[in-house]
Amino acid sequence: MNKDVIYIEPEDDITDIIAKIENAKSKIVALVPPKKAGVFRSLVNIKLIAKASSGAGKTSVLVTTDPAIMKLAGSVKIPVAKNLQSAPVIPKNGADISETAKEELDEETDGKVVAEEKVEDDDEAEDKTDGKKVDEAAEDEAGDEEGKTDSKTDEDETKADNKDDVKANDAKKDKLKVKHSNNKFVNWVHGHKKPLIIGGSIGAVLILFMIWAFVIAPSVKLTVEIKTELNNFSENITFTNKLEEEDADTGKFYLDEKKIESTKKVEFEATGQKNVGAKASGNVVVYTFFKGTEGGSVLIKAGSTFTFNGLGFVSTEDATLSWDGKTASKCDNNGQASAFTSGCQISGRVKISAVEPGTKYNIAASNSGWHTNASVAVYSDSAMGGGTDEMVTVVSEDDFKKAKEELDKLDQADNRETLMSEIDDNMMIIESSFSQTTEDAVSAPAIGEKVEDGTKPTLTAKTTALIYAIDKTKVEEFIRAKAKLGDDQKIYEIRDPFIENFIKTDSGYTGKLKTSYTTGPMVTENSIIEIVKGKGLGEAQHDVRDINGITSVRIDPSFPWVTTIPGDPNRITVNLEVKE
Repeated sequence: MNKDVIYIEPEDDITDIIAKIENAKSKIVALVPPKKAGVFRSLVNIKLIAKASSGAGKTSVLVTTDPAIMKLAGSVKIPVAKNLQSAPVIPKNGADISETAKEELDEETDGKVVAEEKVEDDDEAEDKTDGKKVDEAAEDEAGDEEGKTDSKTDEDETKADNKDDVKANDAKKDKLKVKHSNNKFVNWVHGHKKPLIIGGSIGAVLILFMIWAFVIAPSVKLTVEIKTELNNFSENITFTNKLEEEDADTGKFYLDEKKIESTKKVEFEATGQKNVGAKASGNVVVYTFFKGTEGGSVLIKAGSTFTFNGLGFVSTEDATLSWDGKTASKCDNNGQASAFTSGCQISGRVKISAVEPGTKYNIAASNSGWHTNASVAVYSDSAMGGGTDEMVTVVSEDDFKKAKEELDKLDQADNRETLMSEIDDNMMIIESSFSQTTEDAVSAPAIGEKVEDGTKPTLTAKTTALIYAIDKTKVEEFIRAKAKLGDDQKIYEIRDPFIENFIKTDSGYTGKLKTSYTTGPMVTENSIIEIVKGKGLGEAQHDVRDINGITSVRIDPSFPWVTTIPGDPNRITVNLEVKE
């Protein structure tokens, strides 16, 4: 048979305990007092518990080890157990438990409930106590008899001591009588306190949920489909490099210049050979004839060329041959002064140097084989000397050409991409304005110059890339101003405007602005909210669909029971779907 375990709270009074006993479903009721169980230290309260248990057809068992409570329980025949698992017994000073209670307790505890045995005779007591003295057994027996007497005396004393408790509990008895009055409703409420508390809590939660579900939580989402039309745009515009001249309203935009510089570079092998030794030098004799008596002069400038059997020389200083037409002594006619009347031969010396180093220019004197670009005749009466040979590696013309071909192969496309990536998103790039120029390649060392051992010559070319951009916001404002729209229409999208035929003129730059744009009804999310808030779902849907250019409206409430658009704009979501 099952039992009900009732844990007594410190604040429970005797009426609460009796009510719990009566409401217990099992016939065996285990009462577990708290540590400070003041209510169980009154004989009157213990008797009331025994009486209530008997009247309800139940057997109450006190689960305690408190000697005072056990003593009072024994005086009114209430079984006591040390814990919920141990067998209940009636204390020494109590009478035997009733047969009905025994059966019920036996069934619950498999016959473990027993009344405390009487003390046995001296011989048996001595055997069970392993040699206990006879006088001690007798004393136990005498104590047992005395216990019976003391039980009465203790009961009398307890009654006397508890007179005040009886008076103090009169009010509780009256309360108990009220609780157990003939008023069935009062008795029902008293017996169903916990279900009523739980039910009340559930009711409060339900009310709060209803307030949340119907007042706080309701919201709606409107999906509005808008039909738009595609339009083309084309306008001639001008550009300026001066910010103060910009007038975007009339289509004149300031060009924001973006420029980057980069250098291409290649290394190459030098294969040229050059003689850097000393140049041979010396002098030659130049002469000419002056006819008649008028005289004249010939200027031989520095840098005049002289050749001897293919070897080149140049004059290093100016020289002049002249005759006044009268003084015969100045004529060099091989000593024939008389020949002066038929002409005058004038001669002089000119310093020359070989055009390049080399020992091959160290030539002997010669009366023939010389030529010059000056209007004189020439011969040498002394040798040329001082020329030496010293060969070094230099950059040749052919080396330069080959390196230039490699330089031109280097990719320059990154310049455009790099330049465009540096322009802000709020600027519109004029892609057709992109230009890229590369300066002449420069060799280091230069052509013909010596290349030091262990080094390679390099060829570099500086490249400048340039592009223009204009203010995208001002461009879109210009498009909106020029576009032809109805009073109830607006532009929804301007698609990637661009400049065509970007040309530089004497007064600046010109081009054509082209794009396409979509137009549709002049509605916004806020205007839709103002139309629908506070209206029924059907009415709101009808009013929005009446707007020209809106093809469909779908309203999705947050809960199935929501039939009205909330008046709070924060609980209305509008999603505009634009379709061409």
